[in-house]
Amino acid sequence: MSLPRVITDGPLSPDLDRMLHGHVELLPWSAADADRDDSVCGIYTYGHPTVDHQMIDRLPNLRVISNNGVGVDHIDVAAARQRNVAVGNTPGVLDGATADMAFALILAAGRRIVESDRLARAEDFDVQRPQVLMAHEVHGATIGIVGLGQIGGQVARRALGFDMRVLYYNRREIVDGDIAATYASLDRLLAESDYVVLTVPLSSSTTGMIGTREIELMKSTAVLVNVARGPVVDTAALTRALQEGKIRGAGLDVTDPEPLPRDHPLLSQSNAVITPHLGSATFETRRKMAELSVENLLAGLRGDTLTTPVN
Repeated sequence: MSLPRVITDGPLSPDLDRMLHGHVELLPWSAADADRDDSVCGIYTYGHPTVDHQMIDRLPNLRVISNNGVGVDHIDVAAARQRNVAVGNTPGVLDGATADMAFALILAAGRRIVESDRLARAEDFDVQRPQVLMAHEVHGATIGIVGLGQIGGQVARRALGFDMRVLYYNRREIVDGDIAATYASLDRLLAESDYVVLTVPLSSSTTGMIGTREIELMKSTAVLVNVARGPVVDTAALTRALQEGKIRGAGLDVTDPEPLPRDHPLLSQSNAVITPHLGSATFETRRKMAELSVENLLAGLRGDTLTTPVN
């Protein structure tokens, strides 16, 4: 009996290869370029490839799209729904790791860790200077979380451990939240926060959410941290703000574009700490993501309800 055929953008991790072996026949992403393929039953997105309605239309027997990750802005979910194609993602399992990364960036940018590391390794650093690389404290500061969802809530819990005052902005105020956080308008949050952390999903309403106007509302001593998606921030506006000292610094796990061109001026800013989209990059979390995404894929191929469907 032949195995169900699944298109993927691999190469996949060894864990995923083992989990899928014997259950599906994996096809390269280029297989989706055919005019029509009646044999493909599933799509497994490992990176962030675009799954648009044209691709879905070319696969008339498609049953499921399983995404290894939470964000599904690269998938036309509405088109999939119209064609009765199930879409799954991996919510919940990466919240803690991504919140850890947010706090790593808060500390790295706030306390100038990368600059300090370079100085400590420099050949001409032979005298300790008490006033070198002065920074502002993290503990006791005000943190503003834009998007108090599952990841944002984890960031808030960590912030409380640092005795921080926590502000948050959502489209709607959370009335029954169990986190000691204060709702604020976006403008108020930007104006009062020492650390602004972005944890919103990417959508038409959040694309370009932080631009020139929003950055100008921030304190000159503030740090912007983005662990959401790169396009939430206007890259050109942020670059200018850092160059001109409009804000103190930035911690970015995501950029727009991603990765940045090697000659992009943001890469030369010493007040920007940039990591290559590593929010979920722990062995434990990536294993959980693999297990859940495979579970969703196989359930969809069988015609069963997905464990974590995208609504």
